[in-house]
Amino acid sequence: MPETKSLVVVTRKIPEAGIGLLETKFSVKVNPRNRALFAPELKNFVKGADAILSMLTDKIDKNILSAAGKQLKIVANYAVGFDNIDLTAARKMRVTVTNTPGVPTEAVAEHTFALLAAISRRLVESDRFMRQGKYQGWEPELLLGVELQGKTLGILGLGRIGSRVAEIGAKGFGMKVIYYDRGRKNHQLDTAISSEAVTVRKLLTASDFISLHVPLTRETAHLIGRSELSSMKKTAILINTSRGPVVDEKALAWALESKVIWGAAIDVFEFEPKLSPELKNLDNVIVTPHTASATIETRDAMALLAAKNIIAVLEKKPPLTPVK
Repeated sequence: MPETKSLVVVTRKIPEAGIGLLETKFSVKVNPRNRALFAPELKNFVKGADAILSMLTDKIDKNILSAAGKQLKIVANYAVGFDNIDLTAARKMRVTVTNTPGVPTEAVAEHTFALLAAISRRLVESDRFMRQGKYQGWEPELLLGVELQGKTLGILGLGRIGSRVAEIGAKGFGMKVIYYDRGRKNHQLDTAISSEAVTVRKLLTASDFISLHVPLTRETAHLIGRSELSSMKKTAILINTSRGPVVDEKALAWALESKVIWGAAIDVFEFEPKLSPELKNLDNVIVTPHTASATIETRDAMALLAAKNIIAVLEKKPPLTPVK
């Protein structure tokens, strides 16, 4: 009898680069729906799986892991973050968990600056202004924005993405970079771009632009709230491409509406996919639908890395990027 192939379930359609690679070795089942599966659907979908290729939108808890069965060997998360996975339960069940670190660095860093430039130069407002037929001719104070050159860029979280944002800010726009990363200094970066490690308090009070690049943990949930926003400059701009719950959205809406800070641009949301209604009608905030890593190059590379992690584990080899 022919050998039964291992089953890999993919919870959302991903680029063909990853699917095609998996299909050369295993039976592959892809969620046919153009949406995330609800918990009961997901439990049924993963039954019998040797590997689950999951999305950040999938809550992979003990119930889902158990539903797959004792043969489950790996959950490969199609994301850098992994706060959607119950790591404790996975370890107890001897299920390897992997993610895709490093791959989205350039895309997310570029998107961070796309947001930063868009909000500082009021590009969305300007586009809307033109489309509504309001432009009557050049005016000396029409839609004035702010420049990046010489301004202070504060970075909370100096991992791969935060470090790349720092480099772009310093070398590309001549910005002064300060950062906080759990009290650690990055001497190599400091030498390269004259950046400086500071306290969170100093970062909040001294920065013209604050960019968030921290994982979502118990410690970072609502890292930015009313108190932190109140301590920022009135001219400050907040950028969030990390995780939505890092920012208290009600507090952010209050700060923007009350002009406590100048503006914000966010790619992630506290109650994703919902946007807090208080933010919807504010002109001084730009929102994008969690698309910071949405480039062809990055999403292909993420698909390939997730697939390679699955292949390695199912062939009884060490995973490439295990979550520890």
